[in-house]
Amino acid sequence: MAATSRSIGDDSSASPSPAEAAAAPPDVSPSASELRRHLAALLDRWPAGPPLPSLVAEARPVVAALLAALERGEIRAAEPDSDAPGGWRVNAWIKQGILLGFRLPGLREWRAASSGPDATQGGSILVARDRAAFGLLDLLDGAGAQAAQAAGAPWRVVPGGTTVRAGTHLQPGVTLMPPSYVNVGAWIGQGTMVDSHVLVGSCAQIGRDVHLSAAVQIGGVLEPAGARPVVVEEGAFVGGGSGLYDGVVVGAGAVIGAGVVLTGQGRLVDLVRERELLGTPDEPLVVPPGSVVVPGTRPAASPWARERGISLVTAVIVKQRDAGTAARVALEAALR
Repeated sequence: MAATSRSIGDDSSASPSPAEAAAAPPDVSPSASELRRHLAALLDRWPAGPPLPSLVAEARPVVAALLAALERGEIRAAEPDSDAPGGWRVNAWIKQGILLGFRLPGLREWRAASSGPDATQGGSILVARDRAAFGLLDLLDGAGAQAAQAAGAPWRVVPGGTTVRAGTHLQPGVTLMPPSYVNVGAWIGQGTMVDSHVLVGSCAQIGRDVHLSAAVQIGGVLEPAGARPVVVEEGAFVGGGSGLYDGVVVGAGAVIGAGVVLTGQGRLVDLVRERELLGTPDEPLVVPPGSVVVPGTRPAASPWARERGISLVTAVIVKQRDAGTAARVALEAALR
């Protein structure tokens, strides 16, 4: 197929087009500290109303450099920190930079025409329109794809409709099953499987050798900038149809059963240690490493509800990961 891209609606004729500015990296890649300083200066001067064309022209290459650094894995929206709540520190300035990209004027369009015998029919197999600052990650020939190929673990992108937005980092050996979607700012570790109908939301942090089973939803977060993203640490297995939202942290090697929903301020009943784990605005819910979590229920609190046998859905830790659990997970891994 032949793909084309064009920009529309840009109000700054003196500056490069949005598509060109978003696609072309700066001449010299700035360091993380330089990027942070440039972004802070831009945000201090950004008006409540429409920005001047000169300010837009100044901001475009900075946002493009931020997205490129995210794609290379040089910076992350959140990173491990044993002193931070939940063991992960949020880099709010990175999310502020991504949000600045949404404030840049102009849109960008993509159109990929069919090829082969039916090409003359005039249809397109891909049409899309997005903010000018954000493109699509080149899953075959981009810098990240070439680095994975050079490492001997190329990305496996199965045909069928997967999209990865610019500003996403994929480590070598990642597998993307169709259709799946990975949003800006996400970080996915080496050897991880993203199965069909999976959403990896903005700024989510997924460790190495993780399996996100079919229809898993990983919530994204950009605003407020200091809000925690969802974190799934290395070796975890997330079962089909599960939902992880609102900054919850899934510890290394944990197994989340099919259909479990966890939130950063939710409740998790631990039958193994006979305790309840509660997330708060200051301390996210953390699934202990190696835990096996399944859907469960608990009685509703009020006498009226109890009289009627009303129960509330609650995730439950039923055991620690053992040889039997590991064998089932290993079977899933073999299918990659």
